[in-house]
Amino acid sequence: MKTKAAVLFDAGKPFEIMELDLDGPGPGEVLIKYTAAGLCHSDLHLIDNDLVPRFPIIGGHEGAGIIEDVGPGVTKVQPGDHVVCSFIPNCGTCRYCSTGRQNLCDMGATILEGHLPDGTFRFHGGGQDFGAMCMLGTFSERATISQHSVVKVDDWLPLETAVLVGCGVPTGWATANYAGGVRAGDTTVVYGIGGIGINAVQGAAHAGAKYVVAVDPVEFKREAALKFGATHAFASAADAAEKVNELTWGQLADQALITVGTVDEDVVSEAFNIVGKGGTVVITGLANPEKLTVHVSGGVLTLFEKTIKGTLFGSANPQYDIVRLLRLYDAGKLKLDELVTRKYTLEQVNEGYQDLRDGKNIRGVLVHG
Repeated sequence: MKTKAAVLFDAGKPFEIMELDLDGPGPGEVLIKYTAAGLCHSDLHLIDNDLVPRFPIIGGHEGAGIIEDVGPGVTKVQPGDHVVCSFIPNCGTCRYCSTGRQNLCDMGATILEGHLPDGTFRFHGGGQDFGAMCMLGTFSERATISQHSVVKVDDWLPLETAVLVGCGVPTGWATANYAGGVRAGDTTVVYGIGGIGINAVQGAAHAGAKYVVAVDPVEFKREAALKFGATHAFASAADAAEKVNELTWGQLADQALITVGTVDEDVVSEAFNIVGKGGTVVITGLANPEKLTVHVSGGVLTLFEKTIKGTLFGSANPQYDIVRLLRLYDAGKLKLDELVTRKYTLEQVNEGYQDLRDGKNIRGVLVHG
C-alpha cells in the first residue's frame, strides 16, 4: 500500500513530505493506522546531529492509533484495537524485561537503525529502504511495526490525548516517581519545562513533594509549571538555588531532575550543587553521546553521598505504566489535555518543530487526517 510520511534525509535538513510504499505485516507484526503523533524533542536530535540514525528515516516515536491488520503469530492485539506505541519495544523475555526493566529491553538496540527486529525494512521508495524512528515512524499515516511496540488501551479514551503517554508523560512522571524516588515532603527541582519536564513537575507533585521548583528561561513554561504542581518557578538556576537554600534552611534539595532539551555540563553542575547530602541527580535529557557532560567533584560526591544517575523512559515499564497513567487520567488524577499547546497536520511538521525550538509549545501534537 501507499502511505504519506515525513522523512529526514540528513542532519541539518527539514522533514520532507513524500509518498512511500509500505509492506503489510509479517510474522509478529501489525499494521497500524496512526491517529496522532507527539512532536518530541528527541526527533530534533536527529536534525541537530546529536543522535546519528541511519538515513533516510521517517520521524516520530510518540504515536497512537488503531490496528488494521495483524501478521501470523500475533497474540497481543487484533484488528480494531486502540493502541499507544512504546518507543522502546519490549519482548518480555530478555534479561531486562524479565526483571521488570522493560525500558532497557534488548530489542531497543536498533531503534536508530529504523528496521524491525528481524533486520528488514517495511518502508520503501525510489529503490531504497526507509527506516522508521524507534521502529515506529509515527510521522507516517500508516506503519507496519512489531507487536512488541504496542500497548492496548481502553477504546473510550481519545487517541489524540492518549498519544502523550507514549513518551513524554511517562518519561517525566517516572523520572520523578521511579528514577528520582520523590517522597512526601521532599524538595524537588526540575530543570527544563518542556514535554518531559512538565510531567516531572506533575509527577513530583503527585508523589507529595513539599516544594517543586521549576527552572526554565521561558516565562510561558514557568507559568505552565505552576499550573501543573510547581510551588516556585525561576528563570535561572542561580535564583532557584538561592530560594531552595532558603526554603530548606540550608539542607538543599532531595532531587534535581534534568529534563532540558539538550544536556550540557553547566546544567549538570547546577543540579549537582543544588542537592544536599544524600541527594539524587537524575539525567533524563539527551546530549551527543560523544560529548562528556558530567564533570563534578568526586570528593563532594563521596563525602555528601550524592547520586548521579541516568534514566531512559524514567525507568518505567511501558506495558504497565502506559495503561496505569491513562487510568489515572481517566480518574481525573493526571492532566493530559492541558499539555497540548497546539495541534498540527502532517504537512505542518516543520512548523511544529520550529514552535518547539521557539519555546511556544509544551507539547505539540500532529493529527493525521
